[in-house]
Amino acid sequence: SALLGASEDDGAESDQQQQQPLILERVEKEAGKDCRSAALHRLRKHCSCTSEKAKSKVLDFFPIVRWLPSYQLRDWILGDAMSGLIVGILLVPQSIAYSLLASQDPIYGLYTSFFSAIIYAVLGTSRHISVGIFGVLCLLVGQVVDRELAGISSNDSAVLLAGQGNGSVVLGCDRSCYAITVGATVTFTAGVYQVLMGLFQVGFVSVYLSDSLLSGFATGASLTILTSQVKYLLGLKLPRPQGWFTLCKTWYSLLVNLGSTNICDLVTSLVCLLVLIPTKELNDRFKAKLKAPIPFELFVVIIATLASHFGHFDTAYGSSVAGVIPTGFLAPQLPLWSLIPNVAVDAFSIAIVGFAITVSLSEMFAKKHGYAVDANQEMYAIGFCNILPSFFRCFTTSSTGCQTQVSGLVSALVLLLVLLVIAPLFYSLQKCVLAVIIVVNLRGALRKFADVPRMWRVNRVDASIWLVTMATSSLVNTELGLLVGVLASAFCVLGRTQRVRVCELGRAAAREHYEDLTSYRGLRTHPGVAVFRYEAPIYYANQSLFKKSLYDRVGLDPVKEKTRRLKFKKKTSEQEEEVADVTYRKPEKDEATAAATVTLDEKSRRSVRSVVIDCSAILFLDTAGVNALKEVRKDYEDLGVTVVLAQCHTSVRDALERGGYCPDAGEDHGGERRLVFFTIADAVRYVQNLSAANGDCDTKC
Repeated sequence: SALLGASEDDGAESDQQQQQPLILERVEKEAGKDCRSAALHRLRKHCSCTSEKAKSKVLDFFPIVRWLPSYQLRDWILGDAMSGLIVGILLVPQSIAYSLLASQDPIYGLYTSFFSAIIYAVLGTSRHISVGIFGVLCLLVGQVVDRELAGISSNDSAVLLAGQGNGSVVLGCDRSCYAITVGATVTFTAGVYQVLMGLFQVGFVSVYLSDSLLSGFATGASLTILTSQVKYLLGLKLPRPQGWFTLCKTWYSLLVNLGSTNICDLVTSLVCLLVLIPTKELNDRFKAKLKAPIPFELFVVIIATLASHFGHFDTAYGSSVAGVIPTGFLAPQLPLWSLIPNVAVDAFSIAIVGFAITVSLSEMFAKKHGYAVDANQEMYAIGFCNILPSFFRCFTTSSTGCQTQVSGLVSALVLLLVLLVIAPLFYSLQKCVLAVIIVVNLRGALRKFADVPRMWRVNRVDASIWLVTMATSSLVNTELGLLVGVLASAFCVLGRTQRVRVCELGRAAAREHYEDLTSYRGLRTHPGVAVFRYEAPIYYANQSLFKKSLYDRVGLDPVKEKTRRLKFKKKTSEQEEEVADVTYRKPEKDEATAAATVTLDEKSRRSVRSVVIDCSAILFLDTAGVNALKEVRKDYEDLGVTVVLAQCHTSVRDALERGGYCPDAGEDHGGERRLVFFTIADAVRYVQNLSAANGDCDTKC
């Protein structure tokens, strides 16, 4: 019996403790101390200079110094050498092919792949990617080059450097020379942007480019690339359209000139497509079993070059060929400074796209192999991969898959061999073969169209962003597609906070847990108490929607109710003046107490004396959000309805305190009025007890 009595006493004590609301004491922080200490700490960290810090900075800026000493030469060199050799062999035809896309001569594509591979191996933080030519960036560079070359005849032996302003002429600089000058200037400017972004530590911007945005942009650009290569497949010599809606303009021009198709180029294109598509599919299917992909592209290039050379396709059939590809390197050349204002905007979009692609691939490989990449260091690496090669007549680069950075160096050696010895042998290579290589490599991006139904089922918002970005990039303008995609993503995030509605919560039968009444069965409500949740931050853009949604769920708009009562009071006064002999009974309670029982909607038919707002899903409040909560509380209290908050985050509590929502919260422990609670159960018990203390006996705890 003693044990039983002790057990009963413990149970009573436990019940009594459970009835008491949870009270936690906040840690007092000295005002301004954290800000000052943080500022001083950052100043000491960035302004002090020690030998260890200088060494760390050098090692961080040149990551090769960190990973090269730990490179396992015996275990990795054979695989890296084979992988680098295969990648280098594959880069040869791809570099020559993508030069067409960038409106450059083939030799400049080889230069670009060579220099970028070496520089990224020294400065890059990812151990599993190598930097090289990327189709989307080549397209963007080619559009700028064609725009600047518009109006310049291909027979001009001297080109007036546009934008220089003094009318000077550089003798001996023909159309091809000016094209690479424009491309190198765009590349230099994009690299400067990327280095500046790394200097100012803005590598975080990559998080705002979602996977659906980048995928839609790449797919839209791939459609534009595919369209731009059709003229080479058909052997048509057509200028690249400028401005917006280039896709439609190109297809219109192709259809108009379809009768001028070069049969030799068309047959060659069809044969190469029939060979490369199945073989590339075989490579993809057995890539897990193959140590390196089989270079079918190189085989096709060699066979096509031999056939064109011995068949005299250029002279006998008028087929367009690669032409003279010189050996060796050209002397370094500065960018055309006067051209930078013309290409500054284009270079910025190129810089953002190149960085986003590199960081996304770097993080993917890093996560797969268990290490981290520095986004800001990647900015430096990609920036210098554009700045330094631009002096050697290269154009913009981005990342490509690779085994390790050592294999990137091996690939650079293969490209060096081609540049010094083998390049002239590709003189007779048809441009239609290069176009086929580009088109076949677009398969991955074009396959995304088959994933649209799945994306729509998984997440309609992401699918909508993909569709909008893809359509704008392909049908309107490539650079505009990136901007529209970013804006669409931002508006979707904002739109999600606009579409949120207040939901009413019910209590589970077995424990004090509250969930949406419309989502789960068996939930119970409290007589006279309504519990609501708003699953979004409350800020200036949605605070009016929050109030409207809450009023709709409660079933009473306090503003409209006040207006109705004022009209009723005014009408009553007028009737009293007109009918003097009629005596009206004076109300026993004041107007607020008389209205203490508020009917919800017609479906529930229950009275509400108190409203509890669950703030667990409210991530932050701005000034407008705090004012909205204050207005809700005041308007309902004028009608006799108590409003309290529950489960507020610390940041939300701080915002409420700064905004003057609960000035008496610190004096609340002695039984005075409370407005904010740590749990919904505490809030419900408080308003129930408050109603009971006011004489509302219909509500039972």
